[in-house]
Amino acid sequence: MMIKTFLKERRSWIVLFFCLQLLVLFTGYIDSAIKFTPLLYIVFLSTLIFVIFLCFRFHKETKFYASLSEWENNLDLTNMANAESPFEKIIEESIVNQTVLLKQTISNNLVSVEQEKDELLSWIHEVKTPLTAMHLMIDRLEESPLKAQLSVEWLRIHLLLDSQLHQKRLPFMENDLYIEETDLKALLFKEIKTLQSWCMQKGIGFEVEIEAASVLTDAKWLAFIIRQLLTNAVKYSSASDIVIRSLMEDDRTKLMVQDFGRGIDPKDLPRIFDKGFTSTTVHHDNASTGMGLYLTKKISESLLIHIDVLSDPGLGTTFTLTFPRKNEFGAISGM
Repeated sequence: MMIKTFLKERRSWIVLFFCLQLLVLFTGYIDSAIKFTPLLYIVFLSTLIFVIFLCFRFHKETKFYASLSEWENNLDLTNMANAESPFEKIIEESIVNQTVLLKQTISNNLVSVEQEKDELLSWIHEVKTPLTAMHLMIDRLEESPLKAQLSVEWLRIHLLLDSQLHQKRLPFMENDLYIEETDLKALLFKEIKTLQSWCMQKGIGFEVEIEAASVLTDAKWLAFIIRQLLTNAVKYSSASDIVIRSLMEDDRTKLMVQDFGRGIDPKDLPRIFDKGFTSTTVHHDNASTGMGLYLTKKISESLLIHIDVLSDPGLGTTFTLTFPRKNEFGAISGM
């Protein structure tokens, strides 16, 4: 490929050379005073020297450009060959200057993103203080429909803030992982308890069957995944139990969350993990941000958890989390 490109680049010079050789032969042909055989010998030798010259120039001139073609389009210039010709030096200088500029821009953007993340996280933590006080105030109210409604609205705010918090932490998730044996049953019941007021308002119960009691994962990030799945199950169900089961299959732990709600339209199913995607069949669902399942998928990939979804419109949806084997996670967790 590089030879073809080189010959194409030097095409005009090659054509000029052969035109000059033809001119010499034509001159010898029409001028009887010039012996034609010596001219043939001269043309043959000059052509041979020209071909050898082309081979030499090919190896010399393409070394720099070959390194550029093999460049991985990153900011590492260590594998780029040294420029030799004046034109190569112009290209090298331009690439180096652009790389320096890009590195500076990326560095500035990272600082800006980090600052924005810190400011938002600080704001979220500040908002959580009055939210905690509000929750204590709601708990002191006498049982009434108003208390139940306030508890549900408080929970919605809490879940939205929690989603924002994890969304901002997601790019830095690798620095925040702590892999350990996690009590799956305790984690599930903690998340169910958080949604208690909402479930009571909708008349939803839980049927929990735990065979595999623990998994090797990050408890904090797994809690967010389960929270999103349970929230979706409660949101799209009404007056029906949500079934949660865990079991061992092929040396892997599987956790299933099954609801009997409205289900997912088959045309929406391949897109439910896309960022910002909301249902195409229920357009009045303004409460959905389309971020919950997107974050769930991203976090699951980092934790090597595979997610399967089965759904029938009108019959319900089942999310299945398949956890990695311990030795599969060992290479990443360092355990």
